[in-house]
Amino acid sequence: MDIKQYISSGILELYVYGALSEKENAEVYKALKEYPEIKEEINDIENSLMQLSAATAPYNPEAVFNSIKEKLNFTDTDVAVIPITRKRNNWHSYIGWAASVALLIGLFVQFNKNKELRQQIVQSQIEQNLLEGKINVAEEDLSKAKTLLSVLRDKDILKIPLQAQKVDPSAYASVYWDKEKKTAYIDVAGLPTPPPGKVYQVWSLKLDPLTPTSLGTLDEFGEDETKIFSLTNANESEAFGITLEPEGGSESPTLEQLYTLGVVES
Repeated sequence: MDIKQYISSGILELYVYGALSEKENAEVYKALKEYPEIKEEINDIENSLMQLSAATAPYNPEAVFNSIKEKLNFTDTDVAVIPITRKRNNWHSYIGWAASVALLIGLFVQFNKNKELRQQIVQSQIEQNLLEGKINVAEEDLSKAKTLLSVLRDKDILKIPLQAQKVDPSAYASVYWDKEKKTAYIDVAGLPTPPPGKVYQVWSLKLDPLTPTSLGTLDEFGEDETKIFSLTNANESEAFGITLEPEGGSESPTLEQLYTLGVVES
């Protein structure tokens, strides 16, 4: 047994206070028989409580005697009083009172300390997670910015402006097409935020005959601050268009919801 840890656990105070179960009392009693250090600690606790109760307990023998005379209807002439100083024997009640107060105070202080410690640990963990999240986001944004910058500066990248259509004359977009890597970067900063239940869908078009092929939907439009999306395009595209479709996209473009359209220059 780790004696120091057992003593500091507080179980000996509860033993003296009489706050343990019968099983726990038996365990403490067995321990104090085996370990002199535990017995000595219990004696110290009992002595401390007796000193505390002696310091705080009221003692007025004259008042007690007068109360007894009143109960028995005695007068001063009926009885001769010889003052006797005797040791008080009601310390058990004061020990119980003092022990209860000391226990409550101790438990309250310990509870507050543990509560504050838990709050500090949780707060530190939250701050650490937020910091790590910010670092990860910053690194992702930096990497994405570098990629987009290299695309815009690449002389072999085709830029196809997409012009506004009847549904929204103020709309505009651009496609940066890397034929070698079969990737199309769609810049849709000039499109309004789609309404709930709707999503923008990008189409690769063959013009003669008109044959649309879906490159995908822009599902993260509201969350993406750059409004530039990377889509795979292995088609021999002659034009690009963007339509507004129901969530999940459509098999063919809804021409009434065609927002932008642009032809690839030969």
